[in-house]
Amino acid sequence: MRTRPWEVDDALWKRVRPLVPPAPSRAKGGRPRVDDRRVFAAIVYVLRTGAQWNAIPKELCSSSVAHARFQEWEQAGFFRKLWKAGLMEYDEVRGIDWEWQSVDGAMTKSPFGGAATGGNPTDRGKLGVKRSLLTDADGIPLALVVDGANRHDSKLIHKTLKAIVVRRPTPTRRHLQHLCLDKGFDYPAVDECAGELNYIAHISRRGTVPRKKRRGERARRWVVERTHGWINRSRRLLVRWEKKVENYEAFLALACAQLIFSKLIRVSG
Repeated sequence: MRTRPWEVDDALWKRVRPLVPPAPSRAKGGRPRVDDRRVFAAIVYVLRTGAQWNAIPKELCSSSVAHARFQEWEQAGFFRKLWKAGLMEYDEVRGIDWEWQSVDGAMTKSPFGGAATGGNPTDRGKLGVKRSLLTDADGIPLALVVDGANRHDSKLIHKTLKAIVVRRPTPTRRHLQHLCLDKGFDYPAVDECAGELNYIAHISRRGTVPRKKRRGERARRWVVERTHGWINRSRRLLVRWEKKVENYEAFLALACAQLIFSKLIRVSG
């Protein structure tokens, strides 16, 4: 059992190192640049433990270096590239299961506000954020968008389905793609959106009693809720402390990448 999930082992770093942005030119001199692996480990430490930047262990690097490098890498698109690389390797090794996809939203507090926040209707109108997540049939995160907590799930469906990190294969008669949604998506506009993007929508309709599963049938929609739970193991994401939505999205992308790489490492090392 892994008791220190923030540690960056050799198997993970082997996948991360080729994607690290090159260091900026230091033609005018200055202090030697802190090793990228130590800084990446410090960023993962903040993500997984929820610690403040100034609580990073000194043996990793200083908080100022870690935060500056995080900003530098976020602007270079590093964390989204890492997520994409994880998905591409996963597709080669195990195969993304596009047949049954699921979307669901999750809300969390955002006390410092910033872009893409809004009054949470389930938390007395306090500022919050919603993340809308799309997964494959096994719960692998394919797309994630962020908006205010007051934004209805049905209003985010099109944006979420268009935000898939890797290329989505075109559905065919032999390879259909199903989309599982809860009652919060029971609106004509959602059906229209699913049809426009060549999905077969399976929506729990309001006012109806859920049909009992037949023998041998699998529950399909719960996997996205499980993935939200997996993402919440990264304690930095339990509350959005980042004022800049780009920083929050970078942490989400890193959490998705780490989730995928952990599965790959268990399979192939």
